[in-house]
Amino acid sequence: MKKIFFNFLIGLMGGFAAYQLMHFIKQDQPKAYIVEKPLPASNPSVQLTDYTFTNQVNTKLDFTVAAENTVNSVVHISSEYSIKQPAIYDQFYQYFYGPNYRNYIRPQQSTGSGVIISPDGYIVTNNHVIDHAEKITVTLNNNKSYQAKIIGADPGTDIALLKIDAHDLQAIPIGNSDEVKVGEWVLAVGNPFNLNSTVTAGIVSAKSRNIHILEGNPDKNIFPIESFIQTDAAVNPGNSGGALVNIHGQLIGINTAIASNTGSYAGYSFAVPVNLMQKVVADLMKYGTVQRGFLGVNIRNIDQALANELNINDLKGVYVAGLVPNGAGEQAGIKEGDIIVAINETEVNSASHLQEQVARFRPGDELSVRIKRGKEEFIIPVTLKNSEGNTKLIKKDVAEIKNALGAILENPSTEELTRLKLNSGVKVSSIGTGKFKNAGIKPGFIITKVDNIPVKNPDELINYLKIKKGEGVLIEGYYPNGKREHYAIGL
Repeated sequence: MKKIFFNFLIGLMGGFAAYQLMHFIKQDQPKAYIVEKPLPASNPSVQLTDYTFTNQVNTKLDFTVAAENTVNSVVHISSEYSIKQPAIYDQFYQYFYGPNYRNYIRPQQSTGSGVIISPDGYIVTNNHVIDHAEKITVTLNNNKSYQAKIIGADPGTDIALLKIDAHDLQAIPIGNSDEVKVGEWVLAVGNPFNLNSTVTAGIVSAKSRNIHILEGNPDKNIFPIESFIQTDAAVNPGNSGGALVNIHGQLIGINTAIASNTGSYAGYSFAVPVNLMQKVVADLMKYGTVQRGFLGVNIRNIDQALANELNINDLKGVYVAGLVPNGAGEQAGIKEGDIIVAINETEVNSASHLQEQVARFRPGDELSVRIKRGKEEFIIPVTLKNSEGNTKLIKKDVAEIKNALGAILENPSTEELTRLKLNSGVKVSSIGTGKFKNAGIKPGFIITKVDNIPVKNPDELINYLKIKKGEGVLIEGYYPNGKREHYAIGL
């Protein structure tokens, strides 16, 4: 009996010792705190606070007002269009369905978002949302639907302007994208995957970002301007054309693209700054086409490699690598090797930011360009030109004709005219996708007559082609080797 009692006492003491040992070990292990826990600071005047296990941060970031003020200003857009197919497919469908075969072919459809910018029905979206659309349906947040017409579109910024026949709509408040700061909280509002009125939150992770997503075509007067606001707010297919707003519910950008290897959100999205959008929209409303002003300089970002190569001490600004002959910059006195540090007193430190600043102005507008040349810094006034090298504003119908032709036209030189024994004509200096290329016209061709009517300059040619829109014309001219050619073109 004594032996049993002794063994029990030994076991009890061992258990107590083990308990004390475990208690001692646990004292050195970290503890989880659900409330605020002050952290030790090396500087007594600085008090850091650990909010890891508290929800108090969320109470300081209440997005409900911004969301409520925004969702009714963002719309769902559905675009219908027909896929252009080889003629043999048309013959196939006509054989089976008869002469009205197109009524039996289901049109293709794309969806996106748009932002109401005026109570009377003007809506901004992306050009790629409505490009080639034959029918556009806009659905408001209250499920009312309207047919929309395209007022104008600008592939260079991927912005398009629509109009629906509606009144008393809730227009979104317009903010100022120049005042947006990296690290600032933002909301993305749109219709991803047809999930209407979806709101996501994130921060601005960069500004003036160029991701080389917009394609240019000088022959069609398409010059990409990429100076995106980059955010980590979740954006997916269907968000395109939707709103990027600040915590006050003010529009600061139009959501346009994502960086992804899969086609779905992978962490970064990009929006056209609202200040650039406003200029594009104003042009589309007033002129029907965007009036793009050009500085006439070739520019490069200044990185350490370029700085080492050219012995540049300060990496601020944008390097002028070349000048367009007779361009705005050259005529104003800008020189190759200059560094542009500001446009109208707004500092520019990247090529994309400089392009965005210039893109807010029209041909004929004067800018003050701050230049650093060597150790000197001074301001040069520059009057912007259009893509044709003058300060004229381009009318919509003229732009449409030029885009359809897909060519750059200019006056031939005196030497060229003398060699061909001509008094005047219109030189086709370059050819892109369009009617001229389809007809077989090659660069260098000098047009002398259209429908046997002499043309002396590009304006005369375009004005005549405007009159003949919807018809066919016969173009006559000469190549530099003296060969005479005729081309029939349908307008």
